[in-house]
Amino acid sequence: MATAITPLDSLTSLTHPATGAAATASATTAASATVEIRCPQGWVAVCTTDDLTPGRGVAALLPDGTQAALFADRAGQTYAIANRDPFTGAQVLSRGLTGSADGRAFVASPLLKQRFDLASGDCLDDPEVAVAAYPVRTRGGKRDS
Repeated sequence: MATAITPLDSLTSLTHPATGAAATASATTAASATVEIRCPQGWVAVCTTDDLTPGRGVAALLPDGTQAALFADRAGQTYAIANRDPFTGAQVLSRGLTGSADGRAFVASPLLKQRFDLASGDCLDDPEVAVAAYPVRTRGGKRDS
């Protein structure tokens, strides 16, 4: 059973931060799938597929107080890794630049530019360093997996 982080059903309206456009929560959640990650507490709902834009990350607060960074690629694959940059200690990986190298999707830290594999959490620039990678699934909407 998934634990909900953000009670989307209790929201009466949402406003897009960049455009200020309003949308009702029911219209937003009906068309999109819920994205869940598996953490030590079990499967946790963290956002909807509508919240994920290819090439941009989203940060989510987990029940234990840690943060996860979620990403979607253009093919619809969703990834989740720890948001904490192990080189600086800052919660910034969700703000990093995404790309691919040798067929591996990665995010580069916005601070010191180390690249982290989105599937495994491994640092591509220092084999001794890695961040946690979380299993991801989507439920409901158009992209059940």
